[in-house]
Amino acid sequence: MTLNFFSADKPKEIKKVYEYTIDAFSDTPDFNWNLEEIKREVKDGWSLYGVGNEEDEIVAAVFFRLEDGALLTKNTGLKINHQGAGYNHEIKEFFESKAKELKAKFIKHYCRIDNFRMYSLNESHGYKKTPDKLDDGQIVEWVKVLR
Repeated sequence: MTLNFFSADKPKEIKKVYEYTIDAFSDTPDFNWNLEEIKREVKDGWSLYGVGNEEDEIVAAVFFRLEDGALLTKNTGLKINHQGAGYNHEIKEFFESKAKELKAKFIKHYCRIDNFRMYSLNESHGYKKTPDKLDDGQIVEWVKVLR
C-alpha cells in the first residue's frame, strides 16, 4: 500500500481534486469544501496535494505551508471505504518528508476539536497538543519538534 501525492497548484488540478472528492468531503467538518474556498487557501499560500491510492483514486487532500520555520499542515479525512488501511500514517510521513525538504524546525498540524481519531494518530507520531485554538476554538493545534 503506497500512496502517491500530486501537487494541485493550477486551476485545472485544483478542480480535479475538488470534483473527484466532492462527495466524500463536502460535509467534512474540518473544511468548507467548496471550490472557491480551496482556491482561496491556495492563494493564501497553502500548497494543495491530491492523495491517490494504487488505483489512482483520490482518497484525501492535504494542505501545507512553511511559516516562520514551521510546516503548517492540515488534511481532509479519508474517504470512508479507505479508513483503517494505514493511509493516514503515510500522510503523516509525507508531511515529515516535506518538513525536512523545506528545512522546517517543527510541524504544526490542525484538526477539529472533536476529531479524536486524529488525536490518536497525532499522538502516535509524536505530536503534542498545544493550548492554541483557531476558528473560535473549533480547531486544535498539534506540534512536533523535528530533530
